[in-house]
Amino acid sequence: MASPTPSKNPLPVVHADSGNSDGGAAALVQTVKSAVRVPESELRRWRRTFDANAKSVVDGARFLDREQFVNAIAPKGDLTRIGRSQYAALFRVADVAKRGFLSWDDFVVFQTLLKRPDADYYIAFQYFDVDGSGTITFDEFKSVFSAEIGSDAIPFNFDCDWVKLHLGKKSGAHVLGYNEFTQLMKGLQGERLRQSFRYFDEHQEGFILPDQFKRIMLELAGHKLSNVVVELLPTIAALTPGGRISFSEVVAFHNVIREMDIIERVLREATAKSKDGRIDQSEFLNHAASTSRYSLFTPMEASIIFHFAGRGTAGQRLALIDFAQLLDPRWRAPGDIEGAAVETIPSSTVSTLLSNLAQSAYNFVQGGLAGAFGATIVYPIDLGMSLMQNQRSTIVGQLLYKNSLDCVKKVFRNEGFLGFYRGLGPQLVGVAPEKAIKLTVNDLIRGRAMDPETGRISLFWEIVAGGTAGGCQVVFTNPLEIVKIRLQIQGEAAKVEGAVPRGAIHIIRQLGLLGLYRGASACLMRDIPFSAVYFTAYSHLKKDVFHEGYHGKKLSFFETLGSAAIAGMPAAYFTTPADVVKTRLQVEARKGQTTYTGLADAFTKIYREEGFKAFFKGGPARIIRSSPQFGFTLVAYEYLHRFFPYPWKETPRDVETALTSRGEEIVKTRARNALKILLDVHGDFGGRTRPAA
Repeated sequence: MASPTPSKNPLPVVHADSGNSDGGAAALVQTVKSAVRVPESELRRWRRTFDANAKSVVDGARFLDREQFVNAIAPKGDLTRIGRSQYAALFRVADVAKRGFLSWDDFVVFQTLLKRPDADYYIAFQYFDVDGSGTITFDEFKSVFSAEIGSDAIPFNFDCDWVKLHLGKKSGAHVLGYNEFTQLMKGLQGERLRQSFRYFDEHQEGFILPDQFKRIMLELAGHKLSNVVVELLPTIAALTPGGRISFSEVVAFHNVIREMDIIERVLREATAKSKDGRIDQSEFLNHAASTSRYSLFTPMEASIIFHFAGRGTAGQRLALIDFAQLLDPRWRAPGDIEGAAVETIPSSTVSTLLSNLAQSAYNFVQGGLAGAFGATIVYPIDLGMSLMQNQRSTIVGQLLYKNSLDCVKKVFRNEGFLGFYRGLGPQLVGVAPEKAIKLTVNDLIRGRAMDPETGRISLFWEIVAGGTAGGCQVVFTNPLEIVKIRLQIQGEAAKVEGAVPRGAIHIIRQLGLLGLYRGASACLMRDIPFSAVYFTAYSHLKKDVFHEGYHGKKLSFFETLGSAAIAGMPAAYFTTPADVVKTRLQVEARKGQTTYTGLADAFTKIYREEGFKAFFKGGPARIIRSSPQFGFTLVAYEYLHRFFPYPWKETPRDVETALTSRGEEIVKTRARNALKILLDVHGDFGGRTRPAA
């Protein structure tokens, strides 16, 4: 049978003699560059990498030897179990001229090859194509395969029907082009799995022992399994009676490992949508089925996933962190150091208490800074709101302001621009502890009520945390607001009545300690429901509307600001009646104005004299004030946390995998991905010390 013509590729097959001369190498580089467009910025980044690692000098030119090449391409802190030595296998492909070192042009060609969407298959093809002919014969496939798996591995029968179907007979009449080779490599592990099972199942009973199953998986996919999963491999026998493992279970487990990226996506999406952050086996299968045209996983495969995630305990609801040992090959149990279990020493109660106090103090300072920032931005709106709320429809004499716009005009005309910031000093002095205690208490209670595995908190505890935070702030809010409001009110009154404005110290002395808490009951009535609604709405807007944390998403500045501002609207408007009553109780009544003896008396008289609408005076202004104020306050608080986190904060373990990691250089990530097909030949591919080709 005639040999087929090798399939066309986006890039030419790189033959072994392509780089034997400078002209040939230059022509190859030019061909590769023209086939795959490489941005100048990426070429500069490659150049920096090459220059930083190329220490070998030949005839005045710098080159990469094998070790320097590995340093240049291997990711640092990679989230896989691929050893750095295994990246040396790629050197054989990069060293086209077989000189034992790489020039800058060789490095450019190799990095350009890695940009191919099929780089993993293409690199494997180059590796097996020993003679650089552009085709792979039976002898080439057998020699490379045998050298990589080693003599101590589970034997592979090259005379099997599967190999004959792909490569024909041993005579070499049939060779593989690139596209045929990719299909062979895709089915290789399946054939190895069948042969390995048959090798141990000598009597063809359809079962193997747990230790035999463990050996098969270590050879085929050992680099994909964490140490914990490796130790638990024999326990798969517990899924069915008899203490032995069937071929169906072997295939099911192998399918789970092969489709781990899809499994991770399904798990992340399903747990993110779950109300409590946990899912059971049925929910996993339902979500997998709803996100695909056909069923992705069988019930046996789902049972295996939950078996290893739950450490052998079936039927439980699991959080994403429970699946970490299956998803992350480098996952270690808490307390493990370099894979060796050590006894964890629990921290003392005193040290834990001190740590919590220190973190709360740190949050308190950040909350104060954030509160001062938000209050300063919206203070002119706050001034107008106070003036409008205190204006009575039954006032003796003329009405000072027709509407909010008229109020702004008169304040500016009578007091100038600085008049909009009258009373800001006491506001800033008090706003720091006010906002700080609110934010700190809310965070503290949410942290204590939060499920440490899912990071979720129930709606009840969200409301309790917000309400408690609002109640605690009143100890600072009430004195602050009574002084601020009297300073705001007396400014315009002084212009109309000819009175002399008094400072904050005079007002404090006039009121006394008890007087500073006049209207505290109304303040509590306003602040508790406000914070309960506000913090709960803010949390759910971030999570449910803007999908914070979904696929690792972090909210942008405007998404955070939008969440905080929108949450403030209902919280501000529906607590306006309590705010109106509080203002009336705290303001010193002028001659002819109604006085109030308490909370109930104020509600009754305001309703009788001014009607129900009076309770919502300044409501729109309150929304305009509170919404941006808390928006900017929360944004400032979030960004202070992001850029200046508490240095000694104990964060819960996250499920960080190669799928979600974004910290590696993209070039080095490509190098890792290029090894995927070669590692399917043997999990330790390239790990043995071999002479250079």
